[in-house]
Amino acid sequence: MHHIGVLIVWSEYNLDFNKRFKDLLEMELDCCQISCWHPEFYTDEAAERIKAAAAETGVTVTALWAGWTPAGEWNIQFGPQTLGLVPAAYREHRLAEVKAGADFAYKIGVSDVVTHVGFLPETPDNPDYIGTVAALRNLCRHLAPRNQNFLFETGQETPMTMLRTIEMIGMPNVGINFDTANLILYGRGNSVDAIEVFGKYVRNLHLKDGNLPTDGMNLGREVPLGTGRANIPQVLKRLEEIGYQGPWIIEREITGEQQRKDIAAGRDLLREIEKTL
Repeated sequence: MHHIGVLIVWSEYNLDFNKRFKDLLEMELDCCQISCWHPEFYTDEAAERIKAAAAETGVTVTALWAGWTPAGEWNIQFGPQTLGLVPAAYREHRLAEVKAGADFAYKIGVSDVVTHVGFLPETPDNPDYIGTVAALRNLCRHLAPRNQNFLFETGQETPMTMLRTIEMIGMPNVGINFDTANLILYGRGNSVDAIEVFGKYVRNLHLKDGNLPTDGMNLGREVPLGTGRANIPQVLKRLEEIGYQGPWIIEREITGEQQRKDIAAGRDLLREIEKTL
């Protein structure tokens, strides 16, 4: 039986992790990823709060999703120039922030560190591609002595480009956090078929759903799990076939009571799918 959990967005420093983790247990969930876009939150005091909450509740933190600053533009038009480590103007600064996230993850006992790298160029001789690969190799070397792994968040690059990048980094501690909707939202590929390309590198998941873009500048629309184009039953079947044993992390990119309802519906969907595997 797979562990089912959610992505928790850590958007205020004093977030009550004990309360949030107990809320997960009430929803019959037992694990989570923590997503943080505020590097200033990475303090020893915060680490102790998270460790104490995990110890009291038994909730497992499976990964830290390490965001970076400044904020970029989440669209097709300006995303390539503003997101991730690809833009040279931001690369060194953001690499340092992801390393800080990795250091914090180590303090809370988490081995997997995730981020969006950005719109990786398709051609391997592009200077931004070469520079990004070098930065990621540097990151993996930073993580290796502590047995930590860097995971690509999928979606802003094609599956083949991601596969080639992992091969060019050439480190054993690099893998993938497979977001089942992002390839669709960015118009980059088919989630089921992508597993044929890079499935052996998948170490963690964002189970999310969405529809294709309807214009050339903006992303597609995220929708509740099971209602979009991600084909979650086939994705999980294929992952099961290649031996994926990691957690099933639900992501729903809205807030409020509807988010809670959609997560609960997603949990029930995953339980039904698991019966067929």
